[in-house]
Amino acid sequence: MSAASLAHASSLPRHRHGGERTAERILDAAEELFAERGYNGTTLRDVATRVGVQPPSLYNHFASKDALYAAVLERGIGPLMELLVRSAAAPADQPSDPGRLVSDVMAILARRPGLPRLVQHETLAGGQRLTPILRSWIVPAFERAHELVAASPASGRWSAEQIPLLVLAMYHVVVGYFTFASFYRDLGGNELLGDAALEAQTRFLRELVGRLFGAGESPDLLRGVR
Repeated sequence: MSAASLAHASSLPRHRHGGERTAERILDAAEELFAERGYNGTTLRDVATRVGVQPPSLYNHFASKDALYAAVLERGIGPLMELLVRSAAAPADQPSDPGRLVSDVMAILARRPGLPRLVQHETLAGGQRLTPILRSWIVPAFERAHELVAASPASGRWSAEQIPLLVLAMYHVVVGYFTFASFYRDLGGNELLGDAALEAQTRFLRELVGRLFGAGESPDLLRGVR
């Protein structure tokens, strides 16, 4: 069984009947706390307090803090992986639309804005204990992104050495927007996670990938597209 499969199996709620709503509340609270404080700075008691339940009741849904952390990652990164896998598997004569892909990625992250901060916390902290869990999700995501760039019509303008750098740059542009949203809000009062700001950022990113990959979309065609 792969590392991703093991993480998936260990992170599933142990009781799914009658507890799905509570499990979702636990995941929501854990995602927020892991994003705010990182893995090491968050305890199961913290999660229980935010949810409004007793700490022992968490074990009715998740076997351990590691399992809860893995479940948070699975819920957030899983849809991104599915999207990248589908896009990478598109027929050569029907390549994925980079602009549409950007819109879909932004929509997923808008639903889980704490996820990029969570990953950033563990990246900066080293996260040795959790590196296998993170790697099981992040590495395949980067591999699919490399495949998409290599298969794009504009791939000829990038060398083999540049493609990984391009993927990394796009990762920072997209994920960094969410990672620093709270910082910018506190700094200047700009709410980057509001509907209007997210729509503007999505339009900008669609135009950016259009120029990078030769999609040829005009800014006029992007108005109103999320």
